[in-house]
Amino acid sequence: MKMPQNVVELLQDLIAIPSVNPEGSGDPGTAQTGEEACACYIADFLRQCGAEVVLEEVVPNRPNVIGHFATTISEGKKKPRILFAPHTDTVSVAGMTIDPFAGELRDGKIWGRGASDTKGTMAAMLWAFHELGGRLADLDVELGFVGLMGEEISQPGSRHFAEHHGDEWDFAIVGEPTELDVVCQHKGCTWLQLSTQGQAAHGSTPERGENAIMAMVEILQKIDREFRIELKAEKYKNAILGSPTVNIGTIQGGAKTNIVPDYCEATLDFRETPELMAAGGLMKILQSYLSKQLGEGKLPEVVLKLLVECSALNTDQENPFVKQLGELGARCIGAPWFCDAAWLASGGIPAIALGPGSIAQAHTEDEWIERKALEEGAAFYQKIMETLS
Repeated sequence: MKMPQNVVELLQDLIAIPSVNPEGSGDPGTAQTGEEACACYIADFLRQCGAEVVLEEVVPNRPNVIGHFATTISEGKKKPRILFAPHTDTVSVAGMTIDPFAGELRDGKIWGRGASDTKGTMAAMLWAFHELGGRLADLDVELGFVGLMGEEISQPGSRHFAEHHGDEWDFAIVGEPTELDVVCQHKGCTWLQLSTQGQAAHGSTPERGENAIMAMVEILQKIDREFRIELKAEKYKNAILGSPTVNIGTIQGGAKTNIVPDYCEATLDFRETPELMAAGGLMKILQSYLSKQLGEGKLPEVVLKLLVECSALNTDQENPFVKQLGELGARCIGAPWFCDAAWLASGGIPAIALGPGSIAQAHTEDEWIERKALEEGAAFYQKIMETLS
């Protein structure tokens, strides 16, 4: 491969490689999806930086790319093992108002899908390795890198990595646009599908049927007006993250206007605090609430189906590596969004998220990252690598 001359060129190369997550519904906006091409580029770059590299397939043609840098042994002591872990996939490019793969440098910004989330953090990490070059082996820590596939939908890459490599690393820095703050806590995520059944009848005689949509409306109103308040109970509140939340995302049902609907489905997005999860988790608490309402005759029957369940992140602020990052000027914050750090942490690797750029630009129709932020991010990652011990 032709090596880029600076971190901006590296990011432009990464943006130019489509790596839209192929899962989920909706239009990906491009015929070329999946992370393999991006992973292969990263593998070549890491090799030129001196790393041993493995492409570890998680699902067919969608690998994690794992790099490991050799290290010297100092006085027989084992060095702490630090992992840098951005994700290689992006969201859809459908509806973007700019060329998603051009990586144009304009107005002091690099534009394109992934510029913020999260090829910008990935480029900054990789460039830090490049800049350290031959000094990597002599640092006070042993360094590794993993480009994780699939973060945007269900996180199979980080789950697979944690399961197979959770005992190999002492700390992980996950690449997300945090404006170089340390995200040590974020909410978990649970997506549920609710289903109600009714009895079809002719639309002119609705009294002969049972309307599944109206049953669903009753249930959603209870969740929106009463259960939402229960989620705000003090016992579920987190000092950094606040209270759990619920969003009613979709609803669909019925066959035709002149038929009483015999089915209805809705999907809900719950964001959980560590405290809610410690109390049994959203699923348990919601089922208990609905069962009580049903038993008292206040709600019709509903079937719950778990679609997605992702743990909250709750890394101790007293972790020695978190404290060292604080000494470098990175303040510890919380975030309402979810990322791979939670799965790495649940697999035994204490993890945080940290990277250049702002989450406000993630997934937007004209995604970008400031050149200055990108360059500062690369320099900060390098400083982290040189300082942690």
